[in-house]
Amino acid sequence: MARIFNCDLHIHTCLSPCAELDMHPSVIVMEALEKKLDIIAVCDHCSSENAAYVMKAAAGTSLLVLPGMEATSSEEVHVVALFGNIEGLIKLQEFVYANLKGENNEDVFGVQAIVNAAGEVEGFNPHLLIGASDIPLNNLIDKIHEAGGLAIASHIDRESFGILGQLGFIPEDAAFDGLEISARTGIKKARLLYPELASHVFITSSDAHFVSDIGKSPTNFLLESPSFNEIGMALRNIDGRKVMED
Repeated sequence: MARIFNCDLHIHTCLSPCAELDMHPSVIVMEALEKKLDIIAVCDHCSSENAAYVMKAAAGTSLLVLPGMEATSSEEVHVVALFGNIEGLIKLQEFVYANLKGENNEDVFGVQAIVNAAGEVEGFNPHLLIGASDIPLNNLIDKIHEAGGLAIASHIDRESFGILGQLGFIPEDAAFDGLEISARTGIKKARLLYPELASHVFITSSDAHFVSDIGKSPTNFLLESPSFNEIGMALRNIDGRKVMED
């Protein structure tokens, strides 16, 4: 029987240079459970190394953790990529790293810490994760799909790194599985602001970079069970699965 699942599908860890260092795997899991979330997704900037550790930290709890990434196209458009397994994410990671130039400067952009489920530092990511890749938007979406993932346009209502802010429109051939609305706008207001996007599915997420923001703007999904496949069905409005906008 279908029921509502409380989901925050865009959370950063301390691997993202703009996130606070307290955002390590076990803290994220504890906060998500405290906020009564059912499903979360780990979506660090152009990187994947902490996703498996968050999944491990959630093992044995009621929380489902989806591995993901917030990748940046050559047009500086942010795209959330969600996967049902770590293998798909690793495929995308290899492609992104092959098309990501530059090295991180910790003094300028911040530390990019790889932290395990026990809170121990495993290392530091050297790539310029805050930068844009050389991957054109449609190519990035295609690669996400080829790796078995879902592609969601990040925070379209934000001028910085949102597709509307960067391009001014959503190309008809951009095969997004959904559009994300930031916490500051919310889905109801976004429907009024963007009537031309009526055919698209909207979700809202916290885009949390700080512990207190986790679960700030969750989306309710009507699903049969907590799984990546069910999320995909809801985004496509298949067999009664759907995003609950009200």
